Amino acid sequence: MRVLITGGAGFIGTHIVDTLLARGHEVVSYDAVLASAHSRPPRAARPGERLLVGDVRDPEGVAAALAGVDAVCHQAAMVGLGKDFADAPSYVGCNDLGTAVLLAAMARAGVRDLVLAGSMVVYGEGRYVCARHGVVRPGPRAETDLAAGRFEPRCPSCGAELAPGLVAEDAPVDPRNVYATTKLAQEHLSAAWARSTGGRAVSLRYHNVYGPGMPRDTPYAGVAALFRSALARGAAPRVFEDGGQRRDFVHVRDVAAAGATALESVRDAGAGSFTAYNTGSGDPHTVGEMARALAEAHGGPAPVVTGEYRLGDVRHVTADSARLRAALGWRPEVGFAEGMREFAGVALR
Repeated sequence: MRVLITGGAGFIGTHIVDTLLARGHEVVSYDAVLASAHSRPPRAARPGERLLVGDVRDPEGVAAALAGVDAVCHQAAMVGLGKDFADAPSYVGCNDLGTAVLLAAMARAGVRDLVLAGSMVVYGEGRYVCARHGVVRPGPRAETDLAAGRFEPRCPSCGAELAPGLVAEDAPVDPRNVYATTKLAQEHLSAAWARSTGGRAVSLRYHNVYGPGMPRDTPYAGVAALFRSALARGAAPRVFEDGGQRRDFVHVRDVAAAGATALESVRDAGAGSFTAYNTGSGDPHTVGEMARALAEAHGGPAPVVTGEYRLGDVRHVTADSARLRAALGWRPEVGFAEGMREFAGVALR
């Protein structure tokens, strides 16, 4: 199979390239190699990979990249929260216009199989249970509460404490920031494309991906990379809120395996179909636990809990990845402790 990977020179894209090549597939990578996403010069092409430099919003460049392709893995995106709402046009342009240009080119080229880099951010807050009212959906946290150090969402009906749990794919979507909104729009565009063309689309809703090759000190750096970068400078990782935010940290090699498996399986889906799969480890940890694990594996210094916060962040969101495991036979292989020990010892890009 010949696969086009948009964003193929990026963090996750590069691992998917390596996984596909190891499985005997041909790969065409298409990446704008923007400085905002790459803290170092872009990597060289892998043996057997054709690496093209271009913007996914360029119809001619995308059309040329699609020549002879059997399936597309769409990783290219602008990620992170951004500085403020003034960044909204850039996010919508890169993520949603770029996806629309790609899908239109696929429709013209007759390419009907798509795997999309989705995200858990489409859910907003995760799943919560109130002892009195059952499963509830708390609204965005008030800035007055955050400033006062009241970080946990409360039941919207009675104000009681809530128990966080695993969120499944059938949970209502509730994007809380511009980036999250664009990721949901990518899914809606992909579903519309599949219905219109008879295509088959899969969205892998990544949880907190970490591992070798993460970009350093760029807007694309996740919290694991920010902590690791601080440790490399001899500085303590700075943990926002009280460090109790629950996340699902999933290793990039496991995510790449999920992407490759989805590409190999998507052709078996029904024409006009769109399916979303949570892609996480299934082993939630707090941000504070992650910071401590990295610091201990690196040899310190210990994390500092700052009480700082960012509007638009959610408190708890962790995955139920049972659907992906059942449908595609995918299993994460890198455990939290093992992954953090490895990540503490690698250099960031």
